[in-house]
Amino acid sequence: MAKPENIYGLHTVHALLTHHPEHVLELFVLNSREDERLQAIIQLAKQFGLAVQAVSREKLDQMAGNSQHQGVVARARSHTPLNDNDLAQLLKSLKEPAFLLVLDNITDPHNLGACLRTAEAVGVHAVIAPRDKSAALTPVARKTASGAAEVLPFIQVTNLARTLKQLADEGVWCVGTALTPEAKSIYDVDLKGSLAIVMGAEGAGMRRLTKEHCDTLTYIPMQGSVQSLNVSVATGIALYEAFRQRRG
Repeated sequence: MAKPENIYGLHTVHALLTHHPEHVLELFVLNSREDERLQAIIQLAKQFGLAVQAVSREKLDQMAGNSQHQGVVARARSHTPLNDNDLAQLLKSLKEPAFLLVLDNITDPHNLGACLRTAEAVGVHAVIAPRDKSAALTPVARKTASGAAEVLPFIQVTNLARTLKQLADEGVWCVGTALTPEAKSIYDVDLKGSLAIVMGAEGAGMRRLTKEHCDTLTYIPMQGSVQSLNVSVATGIALYEAFRQRRG
């Protein structure tokens, strides 16, 4: 059995208790904090019969591995990532055009968490990433996602190029982001219908095979001297343009 994880942060722990209380083993809270948000988490934990321990800030710092816990840490069963089979089932279950985010080898857990947070906000159905050489859904990523990781499916696949081909076979239009001569402005690309937005890794961008399996390539227009954006910022811009078009 996998070792339990220490999940921390007010939004993250509240979302975990709300959506997956069965995963939580016990709750640790700061003994000197009594604000409404923390009290709401404590009451929620008690509803599920969970033990709540009031401990020192030093203890929470140690459990979280940093001081960004916001006064609460949940000891929870280790997260089991979804896989290729779960993606196939999800696509079959959708009653509307698919809206997916694909992350090609994003290695920074903060960037992963930020991408998950934006994806959940615009109604993405799932986030897909390779199992190897990519950030996993660690406590850091979950804290940065601010609760989104507890409700948005995060699917780790064995072979991303093969997954993109499968998506294409299912009628999903794969739009990759790249600064290449053939790329079109994202504001000139139709992002309605079944769609997967594909984002490349920090610095290196999409890998060659990933790029080759995209139906079209797009870029985000910029007017300043900076050549590129942080991947989580670029993801937000791309997803919100798709969100704007799909709402219209």
